[in-house]
Amino acid sequence: MADMTGFREAVTAWAAGGPEHPARELAARLSVRTVVLLEGPSDAAAIGALAARRGRDLAAEGVCVLSMGGAMNVGRFARLLGPPGLDLRLTGLCDERERGYYARGWERAGAAPHGVFVCAADLEDELIRALGVTRVAELVRAEGDLRALETFLRQPAQQGRSPQQQVRRFLGTKKGRKIHYGRVLVEALDPARVPAPLDGLLAGL
Repeated sequence: MADMTGFREAVTAWAAGGPEHPARELAARLSVRTVVLLEGPSDAAAIGALAARRGRDLAAEGVCVLSMGGAMNVGRFARLLGPPGLDLRLTGLCDERERGYYARGWERAGAAPHGVFVCAADLEDELIRALGVTRVAELVRAEGDLRALETFLRQPAQQGRSPQQQVRRFLGTKKGRKIHYGRVLVEALDPARVPAPLDGLLAGL
């Protein structure tokens, strides 16, 4: 049975130069209406966790959450999935430094310009500020990573950085850690303190 994972794989193959037909066929079969374009899988993990907390099944709603493998790919994916291609509604979440890539990609695809939600630095920074460094450290301890964090904080390169900057850097030091903590941090959020870009994205879907 076709599912949203198959559609994501078909779109990724199409963006890499493969055939258009599988993605178009699956979009119709799954009644895909919206695609959320994200830089990487940690953002997808966070969005999936928040949707689950709110009792939503995005795939069943016709929403595809798609990790593009880098913000510089947004123009290609927007062209394939937006008005020039499958004509799906586009939305996305990006870091402040990636805003320009998204703006140009949206413009070239003729997509509605209001669909991009921007994090002040990145999503991890937004989540750490919402939770506070002390709470994030508690979560790191609960996940069994406290010793790794303490070792990291002793490194000379971390001296002089703020506690928030240190924790943010730590989350990106090991493959898969940002993805794991994207889910862990969202699951620990007070419902009233969900970062505005993340909350706005979910509310608009």
